[in-house]
Amino acid sequence: MRIHPLDPQLINQIAAGEVVERPASVLKELLENSLDAGANKIEIDIEEGGKRLIRVRDNGQGIHREDLALALSRHATSKIASLDDLENVASLGFRGEALPSIASVSRLLLQSRMAGEDSGWQVQGDGREQTPAPEPVAHPQGTTIEVRDLFFNVPARRKFLRTENTEHKHLEGVFQRIALSRPDVELVVRRKRKALHHLRAGQSDAERLVRVKAVLGEAFAEQAIGLDHAAAGLRLSGWIAQPAFSRSQPDLQFFFVNGRAVRDKLLGHAVRQAYQDVLYHGRYPAFVLYLELDPASVDVNAHPAKHEVRFRESRLVHDFLFRTIHQVLADVRPQAGTAPATAAGSAASPAGPPGDAYRWPAARQQGMELRVSEQLGHYQRLHGNALVQPIEAPMEAEPAGHVDAPPLGFALAQLKGVYILAENAQGLVLVDMHAAHERISYEHLKRSYGEQGIRSQPLLVPLGLAVSEAEADEAEERRDWFAALGFEIDRQGPEQLLVRQVPALLSDADIAALVRDVLADCRTHGRSRRIEETINDLLSTMACHGSVRANRQLSVTEMNALLRDMERTERSGQCNHGRPTWVQVDMRELDSLFMRGR
Repeated sequence: MRIHPLDPQLINQIAAGEVVERPASVLKELLENSLDAGANKIEIDIEEGGKRLIRVRDNGQGIHREDLALALSRHATSKIASLDDLENVASLGFRGEALPSIASVSRLLLQSRMAGEDSGWQVQGDGREQTPAPEPVAHPQGTTIEVRDLFFNVPARRKFLRTENTEHKHLEGVFQRIALSRPDVELVVRRKRKALHHLRAGQSDAERLVRVKAVLGEAFAEQAIGLDHAAAGLRLSGWIAQPAFSRSQPDLQFFFVNGRAVRDKLLGHAVRQAYQDVLYHGRYPAFVLYLELDPASVDVNAHPAKHEVRFRESRLVHDFLFRTIHQVLADVRPQAGTAPATAAGSAASPAGPPGDAYRWPAARQQGMELRVSEQLGHYQRLHGNALVQPIEAPMEAEPAGHVDAPPLGFALAQLKGVYILAENAQGLVLVDMHAAHERISYEHLKRSYGEQGIRSQPLLVPLGLAVSEAEADEAEERRDWFAALGFEIDRQGPEQLLVRQVPALLSDADIAALVRDVLADCRTHGRSRRIEETINDLLSTMACHGSVRANRQLSVTEMNALLRDMERTERSGQCNHGRPTWVQVDMRELDSLFMRGR
């Protein structure tokens, strides 16, 4: 068969196969164009899940009359003009393929007017290569793009579209991502001419949180922990949900790189590792995160639909994300006016400022005014023989008169040998004493293990490992890194490793599988924490076995000592398995149980 050039219309339809997967793909491209045009208000109309109609109207800068036909031509764009522009691209769209691809598989109407022009102009496309000359039309400043009868001329593609509700859910996903990426833009959505969403624009942190609440729901906003950290030319901001607000699916995970919504394995891996120590197995964290960095250090041209990106210094990005989120989660501990969960499953908003200090009545101190040495003695007996030493910070007896109540308040009683009941400024605190003590013990073991250093143990018979040449190269390159973690690994040949020494804690582990998994992680993500996580798993087991058990009767002093240690301990809101260690029941909830105030 002879080689021949393709028909231009067929070329556009092939390109449409990469860009236009379904109606949601169309909406994404149109909204990104509106944002690139500087719009601060965008209106969206949807009919039949986008199959019949998608209309996007914005108040952006508009398109020049003479450029309207070019806008429907392939590889025509106003956003880049050179390779330097491509390597530093800051716009959301830049390839010049979206509009011609959409026009090749739909009936498209493009209307626009620039500032200072007397009237607007329009062009139409109906799947043919030729675009008619622009015609005058009444139109405000900005652009309207109307896409009707998607895939009307490609029946094979149209039959793969799903039901109206299914397609609408995909459209909602696009809307969510755009709404979260640009809280400074007003957005209006109508479905079948009925108002569905109207999100006001906002700039302040409080207004941005209002946008998050409108898009993702009040429950997420109540559990959101705000963060904003910059280092090494990188800045990470946004919100991560408390570990107790985990999901069965990764449906509340939104990551934006320089304002672009992405789904990236490197970023996802860093977040999962940061949550590793506090999330229940099989659950997914929820977050809205914004990463900002030099556009020249990230390649946004790695995927036709621009869902994925590539970082020039992937290890630096991974470590920055992991350390930032890991530290934010570590700092979540009981504070005045905040709680990880309530009896109803929501919390006093950790995103806001902590509550005012509470003055505790003197009557609460009866029977608790012990000397420091007595309190330490009680606490030492609580911990028994060995896992957690008594806290070293001085524990002063509460003075007579009014005092400031600590975040978890003061113990009242023990329920069924399982829960501690305490009273704080907000109302009632319930603590799972085993789960809480397990976290305290675990954090102490990790700290002690880190301070003492990793003790290595030589293998009686060195372990030979057959690996690929690439894996052997990786192990040789990272020999010092493995040594710092307690491993001595030598290369014996092009595809052969010899493990001579391992961390003493891992002497009974499957060393071969662990080393192979670590090398695979390093090749895929630039680094690995499997060794640390395996050690932590063992420390977690030790902490679990050494913690106070159910039905253990504690004195009031012991209970208060445990509450104070929770307030000092990192990640004390969850046990080692990701379960909450305490809940807050405020006075409003208690009053509602008894219908007080009705």
